[in-house]
Amino acid sequence: MNTKIGYLLPTRENIMSGHPETRPLLDGARRAQSLGFDSIWVGDSLLARPRHDPLTLLAAVAAAVPDVELGPAVLLPALRNPVVLAHQLATLDQLSEGRLILGVGIAGDTPAVRAEFTAAGVPFEGRVGRLLEGLRLSKALWSGDPVSWDGRWQVDEGSLAPVPHHPGGPPVWLAAGADVGIERAAKHYDGWFPIGPDAETFGQRQQLFVDTAVKAGRDPADLTTAMYLTVAIGDDADAAEASIDDYLASYYGAPPKVLRSFQACRGGTVGQVLDFIRGYIDAGAQHIVLRLVGDHEPTLQALANHRDELTN
Repeated sequence: MNTKIGYLLPTRENIMSGHPETRPLLDGARRAQSLGFDSIWVGDSLLARPRHDPLTLLAAVAAAVPDVELGPAVLLPALRNPVVLAHQLATLDQLSEGRLILGVGIAGDTPAVRAEFTAAGVPFEGRVGRLLEGLRLSKALWSGDPVSWDGRWQVDEGSLAPVPHHPGGPPVWLAAGADVGIERAAKHYDGWFPIGPDAETFGQRQQLFVDTAVKAGRDPADLTTAMYLTVAIGDDADAAEASIDDYLASYYGAPPKVLRSFQACRGGTVGQVLDFIRGYIDAGAQHIVLRLVGDHEPTLQALANHRDELTN
């Protein structure tokens, strides 16, 4: 099976640099498609790390870039009403003709994220339960059948239209690092979508994902193991590594050493970065999503030039 390679659009980075225009983002999506990338992704945050609304932007990407898969990496469903979200995602899946992949997560526990939940009128505590119940409700609505629901949200014989293009709704990939989250992804969702840490540990956790799926009576061949990596390419390996640290500090406002303890990052020459990516592929990753640091154009081109070394 050939590994798919995806490209994360720099929505947050463009906002940070004072360039909110969307045309460069769409041009970047088109460029990635022309170079053979398999998927286009966008991040999500309301106020903690402001950027373009992911679903609105993905609708534009779906219209501008045919044939490639697309999705949020990752969406925070707990911030949103699941009935409204189910409608938005069904429409987006129709617009993309079934190319949507729904990456979802719960968000880390930081003061900025807590403030974001408060501003959205959503309690931060219990966000895991909100995520899980909200996804169950969305999936029920995606059937198109009348739904009655009595939980955090109430629905009385409600029917959603349109339903998604993909029968049953888009595949859902759960971002998780702890064993309980990995097991949840294997039992209930369509993929596992971590952000780290090292390839060896990833391989061990990937085996947990596969073993749990088998025990739950699911065929691992029907599920996807993905990986989110941050990379920088340069002729000077030390400078490329330093650029990762500068990027992380600016992006998150936290010490790079702490962030690198749970996020998979690598700066180096083309060969070093290819080896880094290949380590995750060898450990079982079937879909790699790349967040690029530095000038995206030469990095995209360099990765495209060596694609066969990664995907075959």
